[in-house]
Amino acid sequence: MEQSAGIQASLSGRYATALFELARDENRLDPVGQGLAAVRQALTDSADLRQLVASPLVTRRQASAAIAGVVATLGLDATTARFLAVLAENRRLGQLNAIIRDFHRLSARHRGEVAAEVVTAHPLDDGQMAALKARLKSMTGSEVAVDAHVDPAILGGLVVKLGSRQIDGSIRTKLNTLATAMKG
Repeated sequence: MEQSAGIQASLSGRYATALFELARDENRLDPVGQGLAAVRQALTDSADLRQLVASPLVTRRQASAAIAGVVATLGLDATTARFLAVLAENRRLGQLNAIIRDFHRLSARHRGEVAAEVVTAHPLDDGQMAALKARLKSMTGSEVAVDAHVDPAILGGLVVKLGSRQIDGSIRTKLNTLATAMKG
């Protein structure tokens, strides 16, 4: 598939492509996308879940049981639930964030949108998100699917990755640039 050629080069991309093609063929792209967004939010909110997916010490049985609990708690659709079970069984939960990112990129391309990854220090409200999408649309000439993350380490501003371009307007980068300039 031409649209996923670049993504398929990585392990996470191969898993994301498999899930995308299954969801597309089952006409389940929206429920799977929503389920993965809920999983990403759960990863953001729960240090225990982040530790579970990152730890190589967690057994397959423990991972599968934990994922079954996550699926039940979040009320995920059957396709997403089966996929997460496969990841747990194959010991690939450590790739979960990258798989979710790649899935959303594939979905955006499928809808004819350009995917943008945006990192902010604080969550954007609806008005800010709409303004950002409008600005990115004017830059690209296409609808833009924004995959937003919060990273307090950037201190303020935002970092936008749009294809191979990166626009870094973070306060952290500006401070680092200033510190370098002051060193002479």
